[in-house]
Amino acid sequence: MISLANRINAFSELGHILLEVGLNQRNKSYDNEIVNLLDKTVIDATHYNGWFIEENVRFMLTSIGKSLEKNNIIKWIEPYKNKLESNQSASTIGVVMAGNIPIVGFHDFLSVIMSGNNILAKLSSDDNKLLPIIADILISIEPDFSSMITFTSGLIKKMDAIIATGSNNSSRYFEYYFGKYPNIIRRSRNGIAVLTGDESVEELKNLSNDIFMYYGLGCRSGSHILVSSNYDFMRFLDVCTLNTQVSINHKYFNNYEYNKAIYLVNSKNHFDTGNLLLTEDGNFASPVSVVNYEYYTDIKHVNSLLETNNSKIQCILSNSKDVKDAIPLGTSQSPELWDYADGIDTMEFLTNLQSSTK
Repeated sequence: MISLANRINAFSELGHILLEVGLNQRNKSYDNEIVNLLDKTVIDATHYNGWFIEENVRFMLTSIGKSLEKNNIIKWIEPYKNKLESNQSASTIGVVMAGNIPIVGFHDFLSVIMSGNNILAKLSSDDNKLLPIIADILISIEPDFSSMITFTSGLIKKMDAIIATGSNNSSRYFEYYFGKYPNIIRRSRNGIAVLTGDESVEELKNLSNDIFMYYGLGCRSGSHILVSSNYDFMRFLDVCTLNTQVSINHKYFNNYEYNKAIYLVNSKNHFDTGNLLLTEDGNFASPVSVVNYEYYTDIKHVNSLLETNNSKIQCILSNSKDVKDAIPLGTSQSPELWDYADGIDTMEFLTNLQSSTK
């Protein structure tokens, strides 16, 4: 088995490469066939998935690259270090990956391999090009990873445990087919923002990035806003109009025009920035091009509402120190390694699995 130190070093080096590709600032030392292929695939990604524009794919690579800084990896695995170093037997972990945003399954890929296990990954047809190339780059850094990584387009079989990510509907099928295995099954969640009215224009721009990045398709995208009872939307609406790039994508703009037409026909009150619709609605999930909002009376009510609906929330965005578990506006799309999807500690699951199967 590859030593833990070598796993850390390999992913750290991978992070440097992904960061350079993401920033489009290539170092000659990384100018090789595989890295060049990744760069070309980033540019061409929109040809196989209209949502995957180059700017967004590079943003994801940059975010992953920064997260793989060596000190970040060491900090992330510290609670599990003894188990990781003592484990000498690898399990096969089946991973069913989503395809809503670019390389969304990378953290599971990282976690399985960093835990010393083998990954059997079923990629979404919407996102089946980028991660295999990244895996090839990792193998070029540490060839022994080759035997630990398998991608499949068929049914996942012969695994010891399963990690599956999908919608609320697909999760039912995952539970039916994979319920007999140790598992993590993730469902739909959303990013929720809490605004007090005291936010600066720059902070509101940061929130608009949380909303518009990946066209709102990510589970960490801002889809619902809680605002104070006397909130004035004008500054936020003005900020949203600045993001003209999002409307260039015909898939997004078609959604915008469709939802706008529905609201007009049904006489549903809404704000319209020309690229985003805001409507008063208690649902945390919203259609593409729409953000729901609702009013609150005090922060105590906000914290109670968020706690009650914890199973629907991926992250909470606010610059108010009174909002529990909130992260700053503008940071939702750059999670740390320890910001686990659905609040489920993947590494703890994998290291406990090792202990139980010895």
